[in-house]
Amino acid sequence: MTDPKMNGAESLVHTLLANDVNVCFTNPGTSEMHFVAALDHIPGMRSILALQEGVATGAADGYYRMAGKPASTLLHLGPGLANGLSNLHNAKKAGSGVVNIVGEHASTHIELDAPLTSDIEGIARPVSHWVHTSHSAATVGADAAKAVQASMKAPGQIATLVLPSDTAWNEGGVPQDAVDLPAPAPFDESQLAQAVDALDGPETLLLLGGGALTESNLETAGRIAAKTGCKILSEWSNARLERGAGRVFVGRVPYPIDIALKVLEPFKRIVLIGARAPIGFFAYPGKPAILTREGAEIVKLADAGADLGAALTALSEGTQASATPPAHVVEASMPERPDGPINLDNLAALIARAIPEDAIVVDESVTTGRAFSPATKGAPKHTWLNNCGGSIGYALPASIGAAVACPDRKVMCLTGDGSAMYTVQSLWTMAREKLDVTILVFANRSYQILRGELTNVGVANAGPRAVDMLSLDRPALDWVQMSRSMGVDAVRVTDCDGLEDALADGLSSGGPNLIEVML
Repeated sequence: MTDPKMNGAESLVHTLLANDVNVCFTNPGTSEMHFVAALDHIPGMRSILALQEGVATGAADGYYRMAGKPASTLLHLGPGLANGLSNLHNAKKAGSGVVNIVGEHASTHIELDAPLTSDIEGIARPVSHWVHTSHSAATVGADAAKAVQASMKAPGQIATLVLPSDTAWNEGGVPQDAVDLPAPAPFDESQLAQAVDALDGPETLLLLGGGALTESNLETAGRIAAKTGCKILSEWSNARLERGAGRVFVGRVPYPIDIALKVLEPFKRIVLIGARAPIGFFAYPGKPAILTREGAEIVKLADAGADLGAALTALSEGTQASATPPAHVVEASMPERPDGPINLDNLAALIARAIPEDAIVVDESVTTGRAFSPATKGAPKHTWLNNCGGSIGYALPASIGAAVACPDRKVMCLTGDGSAMYTVQSLWTMAREKLDVTILVFANRSYQILRGELTNVGVANAGPRAVDMLSLDRPALDWVQMSRSMGVDAVRVTDCDGLEDALADGLSSGGPNLIEVML
């Protein structure tokens, strides 16, 4: 029975809980205090404080990828939303569902143009699929239910609900029961026959993305590859990829343009399942942006929002691959133990040796990590998460969300020092929530990827001023001190022995810890 004295904030929390949204990553302000109060006295919602909004939105991204359902955020007005935009962008590109709740001034206060007044809907639209402002306490529950429904449209969407503070404190809230969640769209059956015909020999590529990269879907893809002789690859950036011994291995389309062009040149036919036709991350002088060979036949069987399992099953049946043992199943393997100074090859080997069974690896290693994929393919079964939007500062927050979603699994976070500084406040939340996350910060003390990009865009003989803009020294960052100041144990390593010991200690600790890897 509806309580006539229930306020809008309370109806919001009851509605979220009824729809299995029971985690809130938050950095609230004055306009959200009634929502904070509702979180306090209504049981069932886990509220996790972030010291910066980009941490909250990035954590919601990581949570969805591992839980398969949305978390909510709670952000303060337009500026708070603006602080979270970068990781909402990444979440949108990853196909993550987020119920993004943003407080607003009371309707009577907006016309006064107070200092924090802004166009919240206008700020939200570029990173949201669905945007709505509630106009009374009586509609908050229904609007929240619609937000949850929108967030669960496959593969996952950003739903931003703007709530003026008077809709929170006014009575008359009406909570809503669980809503029906939308089913994935059907794949394009009109393209099935063409896709089946295209999969014929090594000049054909089956390119996978999104939900096509589950263990079962990869096994189906492996059967198709074994039967037809086609090759399989995934996109460069993947929201979630199941990997390791006993699973079908899929390589990624390389990031560097010249390497990608060579890898994709042999393919006259490409069938897309949850993936886009390959393009470059950026434009470069004198280089193509489209990475496929000229005249390649592109068959789009299913986009990211379609039922990718059904598409692969239909493709398997059409190619008569259903009974064929899958190709590319990886055997367990372990790189030899390296010693001496840490270089990129040694680093990849040590990470491969350390990955625990069923671990979650959150990867924002950018330049450092390009050798990680082949080195780690024979490690114990694990899940690998990439930054799909390219906006740095993703890995630390996403690790929070992954650890909250899967408290029984080890999380390894791989990040560069430049990327990690964008959301360094994540360490505090990890300590506060006692999350089982082992962080490797690759400290080359520079924006190393941009040094390479300087050459790629045609800048030759860069001078000291240009190089200085890409350097992280004067002063050098001290990750051990920063980490310890926020309650996370930390150690600095300079050689292979030190890193191997630090990984073993960190992964067995049961709580957050950080390893500064000097490169």
